[in-house]
This record gives sequence, structure tokens and C-alpha cells, in this order.
Amino acid sequence: MITPCKEFVKMNLEILKYNSHQTPEYQVVCSALELEINKELTEAESKIWHAHPVWFLNGNPIVGYSKQKLGIRLMFWSGADFHEEGLVVRAGKFKDASVFYKEIAEVDVAALNRWLKKSRGIQWDYQNIVKNKGKLERLK
Repeated sequence: MITPCKEFVKMNLEILKYNSHQTPEYQVVCSALELEINKELTEAESKIWHAHPVWFLNGNPIVGYSKQKLGIRLMFWSGADFHEEGLVVRAGKFKDASVFYKEIAEVDVAALNRWLKKSRGIQWDYQNIVKNKGKLERLK
């Protein structure tokens, strides 16, 4: 009997479909991001949310990626508090930070894994932002 590897079991068919609709260069980037996210955030739920792949911990969005004009944007919902040079923090009321990739050679796997580890421990409560009337609260 063939036992599928852990990475295969975690794959989400909708995310695979999303990845397959990208250009060949971006398909490679998306597939690599999906693999690394699934390897590190084994307890996360993944799905297509607002038209792009997103991973959730206990219903709270943690990390996702999407195709934009500048490339594949990898975004961490609470990334502003990671204090990482490789992540760009946007000004505003949200705590997100992101990085863009145009090709696989730009993906620093060590940095990505460090950010994924931080994403588990540093979280703002996006799940209840409406209930909290737009105010973000830090999860402990």
C-alpha cells in the first residue's frame, strides 16, 4: 500500500488550481510557497479566501499569497510586528507586512521559515475585527 507523504496530504485542490492558473514562473513560486507554508504550519487550515490562498490558525488569517502587478505577493497578516527587514510594512491601521517575488530565485527559504515560525506566535485578531468595530487586538 502506498502511503502519501505529509505534504501531499496537506495539499488543497483549490490552491493547486489557483497555482496552475499562474504563468510558469509564478507557478513555481506559488508551489514553493505552498509547500513551505504547509510544512511549517501543519496545524493551519488552508483555503481560497477573497480569491487567493490563505492559511488560518483557529479561524484567524495568518499568511497568504496573491498575484499582483509587482509579482507574487506573500503577505503575513501580523507581519508588521515580526520586525524583519525583508518584509515591507504598509502604513495604516492593519498590521500586515509583505514581500514580492517575480521568480523562485528570490525566495529566501530560511527567511520564509523564520517568518512562518513568527506568524504562529505573533497574531492580531483579524477574525473578530468586525465584532470589535474595526479595532485590532493582539492575541496571546
